[in-house]
Amino acid sequence: MSTTTTAASGTDLNEKQRRILRYLRTHADDRTYFKSRLIAEEVGLSAKEVGANMRALLNGDVGITVEKWGYSSGTTWKVTL
Repeated sequence: MSTTTTAASGTDLNEKQRRILRYLRTHADDRTYFKSRLIAEEVGLSAKEVGANMRALLNGDVGITVEKWGYSSGTTWKVTL
């Protein structure tokens, strides 16, 4: 059994990436900038895991736009729906 799923766009996401995507979609209406460490706390991952898994969201057609925005005291991501 595979641990990946196909998003509506055809991009394959693993379970960690799907958890991050769900979190970002849920909270992108409230704010625009997200720190990796804060995402990690909310989805039960390490900040390093979040950063590594954000690549799939950066490069994929997943219904949100993700940009690496800054790296002062941790990586910040700009997310827009």
